[in-house]
Amino acid sequence: MVGIIVILAISWILLFIFEKKSVLVLGFIPTRNRIRDFIYGFLFSAILFVLFQSFDVVLKSLQWGVNKEISANLFLNSLWWDVKSVLTEELLFRGALLYILIRKLGIRRSVLISSLAFGVYHWFSYGVFGNLIPMIVIFLGTGIMGYAWALAFSKTESIFLPFGLHLGWNAIHNSIFSKGPLGATVLISTGGDELSGILSLVSFMTPLILAPLITLFYVRRFIPSERKSLAT
Repeated sequence: MVGIIVILAISWILLFIFEKKSVLVLGFIPTRNRIRDFIYGFLFSAILFVLFQSFDVVLKSLQWGVNKEISANLFLNSLWWDVKSVLTEELLFRGALLYILIRKLGIRRSVLISSLAFGVYHWFSYGVFGNLIPMIVIFLGTGIMGYAWALAFSKTESIFLPFGLHLGWNAIHNSIFSKGPLGATVLISTGGDELSGILSLVSFMTPLILAPLITLFYVRRFIPSERKSLAT
């Protein structure tokens, strides 16, 4: 939490220096449209993750069951961890720096720069730096997703939609399906086949590449732009 406060303080300073504005230009004040954007974004990503997880279940013959050790405290702590980690990344990659870049360089170039930085960042957060093939796949997947979320910020002029899209994916991934660094949460998998060859590649690549492309299509096709562009 301290880290988030520090990022907010630095963001405020940068926005004041370069734009003479406060951190509120990032769209923190909740409005009906922003709350709607958050809910729709969260549900879209949550449903998308469940669909891809269902595909993995069929491919690997997995079985999922409720963790007998789950408790309200464990779940809430995991969810709170997701909220903090997602908010930190949103402030870094879809916050003040992206806002300033859009004002200086325009939307297209700024969104691209943000997505490239997001992809490189995940080389280190995923621990794949130095392994060429995983680096390429992770860069493409997280870069495209970062592009979609940065575009969502530019179109809505608020952090609410990218935050909802990001949290919907991470919360279901980590706090429901126990796939994050916190270990077992609500659901745990049993059984399943060890895939090899082309099936292993399909299982690995499909959610990493196809999910970001679907998200990008959703943002481009269904999210309207605000009347006043950030770039003006």
